[in-house]
Amino acid sequence: MITKRIIPCLDVRDGRVVKGVNFEGLRDVSSPVALAEYYSENGADELVFYDITASAEGRRLFTDILTETARRVFIPLTVGGGINTIDDFDRVLKCGADKVSVNSGAIRNPALIAEAAKRYGDQCVVLSVDVKRVDGVFRVFAKGGRENTGMEAISWIKRCVDDGAGEIVVNSIDTDGVKGGFDLEMLQAVCDVVSVPVIASGGAGKIEDFITLFKALPKVDAGLAASIFHFGEVKIPDLKNEMALAGIPARR
Repeated sequence: MITKRIIPCLDVRDGRVVKGVNFEGLRDVSSPVALAEYYSENGADELVFYDITASAEGRRLFTDILTETARRVFIPLTVGGGINTIDDFDRVLKCGADKVSVNSGAIRNPALIAEAAKRYGDQCVVLSVDVKRVDGVFRVFAKGGRENTGMEAISWIKRCVDDGAGEIVVNSIDTDGVKGGFDLEMLQAVCDVVSVPVIASGGAGKIEDFITLFKALPKVDAGLAASIFHFGEVKIPDLKNEMALAGIPARR
């Protein structure tokens, strides 16, 4: 089994980290810079930053917060939100991001993934997909989970990987913030069609949820969570200790 990554996710709105349930009911958590620094010092393998309202509001992603975070944090940083063009990739990378996450921008312009992969390399291009069941079908949602695109999710993910996406973040809207465990059915469907790293997002409520994820789906490379880390319900060193006891390799 490959070494598994634990990734806190910082959803940023108006310069603050926020968290909600099923992508709604957002509440304030902390300063993104301070929180990122804390995670960097306490065992996180990577960080994901999302400017969660940039696409919906039609504006560019924050850069001052990103630049300050990159200056203080020494683990890989993936940044998304309002990524619509190659210029957006370039700007975010110059601010210190290691990888760029694209979601709504790729839906509007599917050629963006191939263009970015060609210029910056597959390893730099992360496809983030917000997925929800609609009448029993996995559908892709855009604009922070606000808009049903009508696209079937699994075929969309496969297409984007074929175009050059080097990593997939699967955000289950059905389980987001509910803390009932990761969406194993959805994740299995994705793992069945791609060979690039898959990151599970949405649903973690306790340490055992990560153990279940990695045991049930060994092809999943990482577990991503927000509120359980932000509010101290799960501490990353404790999680990694339990993973080790369960025979799941993790960076220490």
